[in-house]
Amino acid sequence: MTQNPSTVKIDIWSDVACPWCYVGKRRLETALGRLEESGFAPQVEIEYHSFELSPDTPVDFDGTEVDFLAGHKGMPREQVEQMLGQMTQLAAAEGLAYDFDAVQHTKTLAAHELLHHAKAHGKQVEMKERLLKAYFEEGQHVGRPEILADLAAEVGLDRDETVAALEDGRYADDVQADIEQARAYGINGVPFFVVDGRYGVSGAQDPAVFVQVLEQAAAEGAAA
Repeated sequence: MTQNPSTVKIDIWSDVACPWCYVGKRRLETALGRLEESGFAPQVEIEYHSFELSPDTPVDFDGTEVDFLAGHKGMPREQVEQMLGQMTQLAAAEGLAYDFDAVQHTKTLAAHELLHHAKAHGKQVEMKERLLKAYFEEGQHVGRPEILADLAAEVGLDRDETVAALEDGRYADDVQADIEQARAYGINGVPFFVVDGRYGVSGAQDPAVFVQVLEQAAAEGAAA
């Protein structure tokens, strides 16, 4: 079978500090790999949209991830530790090495502004991957502009221009527009995937779910 010529647009609402969002990203990538192997591989355009799971978080949270979740969700510390242990195992199955002991919990607004800056320069997908890895695997503080600028430079963005973009808040309105669009769609949890503006997939679903939705969207696009 030859490659399907239609383009499928995938809009993804997610947060940099969302462990399921990184897992969902890997599962989507697995699905795209399966489609490629099958020969039914649509052209895919991926765009990430901003969503803050905990907008009231300070940039410099004084405590661990366990401290934050125990306080934020009102859960016993032992239950939080067990939950993070399960999440770590689940992520490992996707090839991700989560280190919740090293995570520096922070407000993710600046990281979302950076993702819009990266999108403007054609580097959004690479920037998203770098931010997730920095946060969950490397314990980097993704709320600080100087660290965000360093990460941006790693994916090929101009460091000084990135600092300027974060300092003058030029993408703040774009972040808010994403958040308002999520509200309009009724999205109250992430990751949330919208395929071709028609199909919604909530959560880090099994790759088979993504395969089914993408095949349907591509077939409909080709038919149209």
